[in-house]
Amino acid sequence: MSKPAKPAKSAKPAKDDIKVVAQNRKALHDFFVHERFEAGIVLVGSEVKSLREAKVTLTDGFAALIKGELWLEGMSINEYAWANRFNHEIKRKRKLLLHRQEIEKIATKITLRGYTLIPLSVYFKNGKVKVELGLVTHKKQWDKRESAKEADAKREMDRVTRRGS
Repeated sequence: MSKPAKPAKSAKPAKDDIKVVAQNRKALHDFFVHERFEAGIVLVGSEVKSLREAKVTLTDGFAALIKGELWLEGMSINEYAWANRFNHEIKRKRKLLLHRQEIEKIATKITLRGYTLIPLSVYFKNGKVKVELGLVTHKKQWDKRESAKEADAKREMDRVTRRGS
């Protein structure tokens, strides 16, 4: 007797399917990133549609602690062209979704130690919008020059090793 045929497996998306929408490259140049957090964000429909078209700017964004909740301010999501009168406000405050323990940990570091919380990237993870936040301190001018020297040295070493092999 032969075994019955197994049904075909459905095509499932890969685990942690991530599509990066925008990155804050300027933040990595201007700040030391000490810790990273992944947070959800409360959005309206036209904002999600606009994010799918990658119409977002992160450079002026920062997170503020208001009444025990974290809010993302300064991030601008451009209007969605087809949303007409139901469009969203471009630079509104957006609530961040984190666990209570994470919020308390971030709150102590922001208030006591002088860290700043800024968005590093926005991406879709399994169909949901996520924001990668960085707990940062500002670089001094000489730190920026040092980082540039290290990047140049690394680039030169990579160039030499590519020629050699």
